[in-house]
Amino acid sequence: MNQHLDQTEAESVLLTDKDETHRKHSLSTYLKFIIPSVVGVLFFLTPVMVDGKVTIGMGVLADELKALTKDYLPAFATSLLVLSALVSLYAALLKPRWASKDSTLVEVFTPKGLWLALRVIGAAFAAMTLFEVGPEWVWNRNTGGVMLLDLAPVLITFFFFAAILLPFLVDFGFMEFIGTLVRNIFQKVFRLPGRSSIDAVASWLGSGTVGVLITTQQYEQGFYSQREASVIATNFSIASIAFSLLISSFIGLDHLFIPFYLTVVVAGLIAAVITPRLPPLSWKKDEYSSRGKQIKEVVPNGHSLFSWGLEQALRRAANAPGAAALGRSCLLNVTDIWFGLLPLVMAIGTVSLALTEFTPVFTWLSYPFIPLLELLRLPEATAAAPAMLVGFADMFLPAVLGKGIESELTRFVVACVSLTQLIYMSEVGVLLLKSKIPLNLLELFIIFILRTLITLPIIALIAHTLVF
Repeated sequence: MNQHLDQTEAESVLLTDKDETHRKHSLSTYLKFIIPSVVGVLFFLTPVMVDGKVTIGMGVLADELKALTKDYLPAFATSLLVLSALVSLYAALLKPRWASKDSTLVEVFTPKGLWLALRVIGAAFAAMTLFEVGPEWVWNRNTGGVMLLDLAPVLITFFFFAAILLPFLVDFGFMEFIGTLVRNIFQKVFRLPGRSSIDAVASWLGSGTVGVLITTQQYEQGFYSQREASVIATNFSIASIAFSLLISSFIGLDHLFIPFYLTVVVAGLIAAVITPRLPPLSWKKDEYSSRGKQIKEVVPNGHSLFSWGLEQALRRAANAPGAAALGRSCLLNVTDIWFGLLPLVMAIGTVSLALTEFTPVFTWLSYPFIPLLELLRLPEATAAAPAMLVGFADMFLPAVLGKGIESELTRFVVACVSLTQLIYMSEVGVLLLKSKIPLNLLELFIIFILRTLITLPIIALIAHTLVF
């Protein structure tokens, strides 16, 4: 995903001269760091309770906008997708003069090859679903209906505010400050920069898509290497507390939510330690984007963790983009998400759900899980096996399949595993494929399987020994 944030070359200057590591900063620089960072923390990292659910400020704004426009959002989403397809086809076939210019906006409307085809398919699927015409596997309520009526409105409203508010969290020094403070822990345990902790917390309190959004931006700006971005996006874009509560309630485990979520956290942390040390993530290179390496969390002599983190934050704030550049960046980000990402979500998500709903593909693929589930002494192993794999299509499907299982123990395991798999093609998967992070579809599936095989025995063990 393109995050078009204009920055000066001064941002990449990492001072090593001993005299310059203690640079004096003006009050305005301190305020430029503190005020936007506080705004970012309030909207992305501060939990709030609304109607009995834990969410974040940005989520509240998105939910309010969705509630006000819910009757119009499916038609609005369809209009966006059709317009995106028409403009992209016009640029590809007729090659107008504007399409040959080198600009970010042109990049949004000139996809190539497969991406252009998916954009057209996404528009067609949206129109067929809105008017319920064509093959039923497209517009069925459980396939295209889920994507257009349930997911698209969330993405439109959620990313609208995310694109506007995210710069406050990542462009004014907060990432540098926190990243330096927790660097040692994340380096030793996860072999990652400290700033990746922000991705995890933003995902935990808000949404996994927020974590991916932050990660792709940080990679494109040179703050994560290929390996780090790949690891963070596939291991730290965790399901939010709000969604976890929804899953536990839907599958009939809300009375066990505390042990349920603690189990998810423990299994997820263990998977985050093990998975990056296995292929394909272990094969990723520590190479940076075209901007080069922009991160420096190592603390020089004469500084404490706190003082160096503050120094790095103030330098970033001093060179942060101005109001005009931020406004242009936000507009381009929203345009890229609405016209570039949304069609891919509609196309890939609908096909994934159709494979689940109308074909036995996931049932066939799940056969090897039956003896594993039986070995783990889980009742109704045959019924639970498909739930181990359908999460690759959509994060809510395992709960849908698991709801009919009588054994509370098995439902507990199914729900916990679904929240630790993380790679869901209808949402996070598409975001990653659309981004510049070097992950392909096969690698995402392999990571999904690895996380499933790692977390399943852990969750089953906890369930048997501590919960039931």
